[in-house]
Amino acid sequence: MKIRSITLDNVRRFTEQVRVVDIGDGLNVLCEPNEHGKSTLFDAIQALFFKPHGSRDKDVTALRPHAGGAPQVSTEIEAEGKRFTVMKRWLQKPAATVHRDGTLIAQADEAEAWIADLLGGDNGGPSGLIWVRQGMTDLMGGSRKEQQAALEARRDLMSSVGAEVEAMTGGRRMDMALAQCRDELAGYATKTGRPYANGPWKIAMDRVEELRAERDALAATAEDLQGALAERKRARRDLRELEDPDAVEDRRQKLEYARTAHAAAERHAQDLDAEAHKVEMARLTAENALARLEGLREARFERTKAAELTATAEADASNSKAALEMERRSRDTAERNLETAQSELKDAEAARNLALRAQAARDGADRRRELAARIAEAEKTRSAMEIAAAAARSGPDAKSLSRIETLAANHATAVAARDATATQVVAHYNEGRAGMIRSEDMALPDGQPVPLPRATRFTIEGIGELEIRPGDAGHDDSSVEAAATALRKALDAIGADDLDAARSAGATRAEAERKAGEAKAVLQSLAPDGIDPLREALAKIPQVEDDTDAPDLHEVEVALEAARAAHDQARIARDTASELVSDAREAATGAETALGSLQDRLLRAEGALAKYGTSTEETLASEATQAAEALEAAARSHASKADNAPDLAGTEATLKRAVSVDQGARDEIARLKPLIARLDERITRSSGDAVEERLAETEEALGAASASLARIEHEVKVLQRLEKALEAARTEARDRYFTPIARELKPLLHLLWPEAELTWGEESLLPDTLIRDGQEEPIDILSGGTQEQVALLVRLAFARMLAAAGRVAPVILDDALVFTDDDRIERMFDALHRQAGDLQIIVLTCRQRAFRDLGGKALRLAAPGNMEPAD
Repeated sequence: MKIRSITLDNVRRFTEQVRVVDIGDGLNVLCEPNEHGKSTLFDAIQALFFKPHGSRDKDVTALRPHAGGAPQVSTEIEAEGKRFTVMKRWLQKPAATVHRDGTLIAQADEAEAWIADLLGGDNGGPSGLIWVRQGMTDLMGGSRKEQQAALEARRDLMSSVGAEVEAMTGGRRMDMALAQCRDELAGYATKTGRPYANGPWKIAMDRVEELRAERDALAATAEDLQGALAERKRARRDLRELEDPDAVEDRRQKLEYARTAHAAAERHAQDLDAEAHKVEMARLTAENALARLEGLREARFERTKAAELTATAEADASNSKAALEMERRSRDTAERNLETAQSELKDAEAARNLALRAQAARDGADRRRELAARIAEAEKTRSAMEIAAAAARSGPDAKSLSRIETLAANHATAVAARDATATQVVAHYNEGRAGMIRSEDMALPDGQPVPLPRATRFTIEGIGELEIRPGDAGHDDSSVEAAATALRKALDAIGADDLDAARSAGATRAEAERKAGEAKAVLQSLAPDGIDPLREALAKIPQVEDDTDAPDLHEVEVALEAARAAHDQARIARDTASELVSDAREAATGAETALGSLQDRLLRAEGALAKYGTSTEETLASEATQAAEALEAAARSHASKADNAPDLAGTEATLKRAVSVDQGARDEIARLKPLIARLDERITRSSGDAVEERLAETEEALGAASASLARIEHEVKVLQRLEKALEAARTEARDRYFTPIARELKPLLHLLWPEAELTWGEESLLPDTLIRDGQEEPIDILSGGTQEQVALLVRLAFARMLAAAGRVAPVILDDALVFTDDDRIERMFDALHRQAGDLQIIVLTCRQRAFRDLGGKALRLAAPGNMEPAD
């Protein structure tokens, strides 16, 4: 979906309707000072999409203005090529509606279901991934519930765009095949893919290039010869036509006739311009005379009208002053009544507080006993949890144990691989001779093959010793020794003698962690906010006191309610009187302003009339009639002259064409004569060389060389493709869910740190470590600015992945770059523009100077109608 407009009505400080309209595709920026309503706009959008219209929780009630009322938010969105208007109203007459092109398509619970389906149905929606609330720029911000919703949203995203890849088998065979492929490829090309110097590929390429250059040179020479012959023939024909005597005389006569006609047309045009000047002067005289006549009439009318309106305004001003004085006296009386009601309300509240304290002291005994018991049980559970947690810190954790298991499997695999290629010895004993062949006090078994990875000495009883030295059969003792050393180091690091001991220690630690977790859960249920708040609550419960002097609670509450009603009535009366005074003051001020304006108007009208002096309407009308008659006579004279005017532009065009034709012929003759001489010389020089025969021989040799080069290039491409396929297969075995998101994030990350990478947490599905300049830095120890930059780039990548999964949602950022310096903020702006190509991004910020260079479409939060910024 894409948001096109947002309307707030009765939301926090906006007690009157305000709107943001014309929100476009790509990057949109709402940059306003603090307390202008940007965070209110963000919270309103969040509530519209994720708070049911019947909700009355703290987030919804926080939208209500101080003056009360029902918050209402509506937005126009575009989804699947259609326009929808979604509206919600909370608290008073709650409602939810969805309209399409003015037609209601869903309301109440059906509207809520429609919105949930639009967002994809997950708990967090886009807000858990790509919406950034002010002050919560890190990826793990917000309450525990918000963090869990964000995690579920990320898991849902990953499940829709990523998949597990099965590991590839036969690793050693793949390594051998890859090595052989690279050896064969090295005979042709370097590691960068270029032809190897003095190799067969380079030699074949040079031969083809040499023959192609020779072929092109011969072909150009042959083509040049044919072109020169054709060009000389055309030049000789054109020269004969241009120098023909009849053609020369025809061009001369046409030029002379055009010059004579153009001179006559110029003389007539000068006479016509003089007549036009006379017409213009007559027109100006007539217009001035008519304007003076109309001005005199308007000045007389304006003076009469201004005098009438001024008299009426003087009466209105006098009446407004009297009404204002009467309303002020009414307001003073209402204020005295309100002071009396406030004093009575204060006394009633004091009596009620006294009664409440007495009642709370009586009810506190059972609560004190219950809290004391919970505190004792919580302290006991906390002690058990601390003991279990201490035990859980000894022994290997799951990660270390998993690494030891992997190292043990690697050692077994290395031994099996070595023994599979080692020399084998098999003993076959005669009857009664079993076990007479020994090696290091161990008898050689009967009929079973024994691998010999290295030189081994056998003792044959009664005969002597037999030493077997196996040749180089490809077995790898170094791999076995390296695997054994790595396994031994890992076991020593946790203080275990063997794999079984490590597993036992790991199980012990896991059991201790389980017990600690159970104790922590029990403690959480007993004291969700800690033991100290329970103690504080116990201390706040009052002791039982003597309440014999306390008034009756019911009676004081009845009295308090009556005092409140009287106070509210007095306050309403005072406010009403104040409003009437304000209205009367505005009316009086308006009447005075109108009177002054009309007095000024009367003075201006009298001044305008005085400019005409003693002139009468009859005199000015006579002057206007005479000027009109003079204009008509000048116009008839000009029209008569224009009817017989020759076409000056036509004669000028004819003259230009005649001059151009004559000069073009002269220039062409001057060009053709030396050209024919040069072509004669070039044809004579080239006709003696056997160009066509040499060209045919060269093309035949080039075909054979090209075929040889094609065979070599085909073999190189096959080897290169095989190498890439083997490398891709080996890499694919290590790629998991994070490949799609890492691919989207990489170009954004490189805008800040070239060659930088992120590692990801298995459980959180969030960045775990930033790798730059060869150093690994955990995300939680980075500076605040770096953390917010990484978080924003990750959210932009999430937005692209949502779009790829068919769940397009706008990115909304409320002051998301608080700690970023001037240099990096420019690159973050580039990242926003890069992602805005096929996404909608809405940036809310108060940093007007820093975000001046962001660009994008500027938005305004404004009142409807005049679209001026709202107060």
